[in-house]
Amino acid sequence: MTQDVRKGQAPGKLDRDAFHRKFTASFYDPRFDPLREQIAQLEDVAWRNYCDSRKAPITVKAGPGFADPDYDLAVGWKAARDRLLEAERRQKDPATPSRVLLVVGAARNDGTCPGEMSKTFRMVELARTALQTEGIEADVLDLSLLTSTYDHHIHPCKGCVSTAMPLCHWPCSCYPNHSLNQVNDWMNEIYERWVLAHGVLIVAPTYWYQSPSPLKLMIDRLVCADGGNPDPSSTHGKEPEEAKALELQGWDYPQHLAGRAYGVFVHGDVAGTESQRRNLADWLDWMGLIAAGQQAVVERYIGYYESYAESHAALDKDAALQEEVRNAARAVAEAVRELRAGRLSKPDARLRRPRPK
Repeated sequence: MTQDVRKGQAPGKLDRDAFHRKFTASFYDPRFDPLREQIAQLEDVAWRNYCDSRKAPITVKAGPGFADPDYDLAVGWKAARDRLLEAERRQKDPATPSRVLLVVGAARNDGTCPGEMSKTFRMVELARTALQTEGIEADVLDLSLLTSTYDHHIHPCKGCVSTAMPLCHWPCSCYPNHSLNQVNDWMNEIYERWVLAHGVLIVAPTYWYQSPSPLKLMIDRLVCADGGNPDPSSTHGKEPEEAKALELQGWDYPQHLAGRAYGVFVHGDVAGTESQRRNLADWLDWMGLIAAGQQAVVERYIGYYESYAESHAALDKDAALQEEVRNAARAVAEAVRELRAGRLSKPDARLRRPRPK
């Protein structure tokens, strides 16, 4: 069975003047004025690379173990894939220390416009201390660094899955795209930190009934962890016809993060915490992670309908909530111990989904 590939949405490339305006916007500061001639030379190279769609300028042959050993892989993707294989080996080694990834899901920190740290960060610190007391290594992933670090990005998911699951590569191969200046993407490091973890605890505030944008960006880019194709040579990069054919032959939807424990602690000030907590738990369940119990999947309000200005003080006074954060971390720690001892597993792990997706 063949499937046609629908076309006609994407606009054409920028013209030279529009490209010039985009490129030079990075050099707006008058301090760059003495270097205008050199900047123009860089722009000329960037324009030619853009016209040639030069996404991955440095490649290496895929080699043995790939569907097409002669296929040219981006060196960055190959290096990221090799790191993930090593991380998976370490994670499965019973001699390695137990490790929990603590995700700070807030966008706020005191290094940028808000001028104050997030309550989420403080709560993660409570969780980190609790894990250390339990003898568990804690790896703090602070997603607010996207807002306060120079040229630091989680670029948006491009939706390859919706064309065909095998077009979504594990790890993601959409970035970097040098022809579009889509570089400095954080996700390869984040993938490795998820793979290394035996458990994950996400702590997140509620922004307008939803997860904050840095957290949602990471979630979307983790789609490749659930069914993603570990062999880009099998689709010769981003060839939609090949990916569709491969999926229609029967795709096994490998779950690259399944079997890890998880906890979720969502907080807010007025509304929306329950729906966000449910969405995060459903997402983690779908990827094959295992909930660490009722006390590990929680939503709470801090300073309910009180002023934003006093919200940190409200957290200071809420000793019960602070202990609930610690308990969430302790529950994940216990689940990790049980998992690694072989006493905990997903009851339906061996069942095959009749409608995989």
